Amino acid sequence: MKITGFKTHDVRFPTSLHKDGSDAMNKDSDYSAAVIILQTDGELEGHGLTFTLGRGNEICEVAIQAIAPKLVGLTVEDLIADMGKTWKLLTYDSQLRWIGPEKGAIHLATAAVVNAVWDLYAKIEKKPLWRLISDFTPEQLVSIIDFRYIDDALTPEEALAILKAQEPTKAARIAEMEQNGFPAYTTSAGWLGYSDEKVRALCEEARDKFGFSVFKQKVGANQEDDIKRARLIREVVGYENATLMMDANQVWGVKQAIDWMQPLLEFKPKWIEEPTSPDDILGHAAIRKALYPATGVATGEHVQNRMIFKQMLQANAIDFVQIDSCRLGGVNEVVAVMLLAKKFGKPVCPHAGGVGLCEHVQHLSILDYVCIAGDLTDRVCEFVDHLHEHFVDPCVVKGGKYIAPSLPGYSTQLHADSITQWSWPNGPSWVQLRAEGKI
Repeated sequence: MKITGFKTHDVRFPTSLHKDGSDAMNKDSDYSAAVIILQTDGELEGHGLTFTLGRGNEICEVAIQAIAPKLVGLTVEDLIADMGKTWKLLTYDSQLRWIGPEKGAIHLATAAVVNAVWDLYAKIEKKPLWRLISDFTPEQLVSIIDFRYIDDALTPEEALAILKAQEPTKAARIAEMEQNGFPAYTTSAGWLGYSDEKVRALCEEARDKFGFSVFKQKVGANQEDDIKRARLIREVVGYENATLMMDANQVWGVKQAIDWMQPLLEFKPKWIEEPTSPDDILGHAAIRKALYPATGVATGEHVQNRMIFKQMLQANAIDFVQIDSCRLGGVNEVVAVMLLAKKFGKPVCPHAGGVGLCEHVQHLSILDYVCIAGDLTDRVCEFVDHLHEHFVDPCVVKGGKYIAPSLPGYSTQLHADSITQWSWPNGPSWVQLRAEGKI
């Protein structure tokens, strides 16, 4: 089977109209996906995407178009036989590296292309991605990782030892995930632009209807409002059987983060997420030193590669590692970061939401538990209840847990009609919104 070509699409959804996704930094998000479909001379296709907030999605689509031709004409069998080599094929281009390297729009595009290959691989093997990788030997899993720039913190030999240590009990964890699912938390009730009445209703619904006991609140725009909102959420969910996290989405400087959080510590947040710039490793370390153990520090949705995560861990700057399935360079780099987190004793709690991120990270959290962590302590995966209806294999959450995906692939395939309707700028749904004067 050969890769014969590819298609790309700029797909956007008007989530800003209802303040979905609103936080202190991102007030008008239109959840969007730059999509790639890898075509073959067989019946199967590989589907990948990267996530943006609207404007700039077209840049990621162009970047995908710059990377993907490297795959055309190659046999799928050769690509999947050595996924480590395939990752390097897509990331080691000396000219494309100049507009990275391994960061920014080119790395977002890399994630889409890499994940499309993994989706195709899983479909060929007739397995969901998490199970495909869970069935790898430790040696196979180590072989997909690029240790360049991280072997001062994690060697291939150390990674292999971590994986081999989990191997004897791996089958039991696979069975557990298939039966019970992976713990989730909800951010859907905590968007900053929602009214207090809506937040109260959504918290009650999340607890009573969907079984959530872990909630996240957006903070950082107005301290008095943050205190009021935290008090409201705690009134609804309580303290004894509920966990609350807070997320500032990078809006603060270092000293401001420390000062702002002082009155919020009363509400016992498990972590403060993205308290400052995602590139400020020493800033995160200073914030953690000031706030721990009253609360932990979490970050990752904008941590752009394994090297920044390595330094965050070396500096003891974070307590929770929030890998992003489309910010890092696809499955290969995510696995590298998960192994780093295990080496440094920090739990992985993926960032999700957006378009398709929940569909991605359910696979990643499960494979982390099965193959690497071997422990659910302090591990929870974000869930946001937006736009899942647009996916062929949408994620399912019941009783506050992600149900392990069972269909072959990476759950990243959008319905063809959704792509048509919401293609930017001339999809029929966008044309209608303009005609109605809503945008």
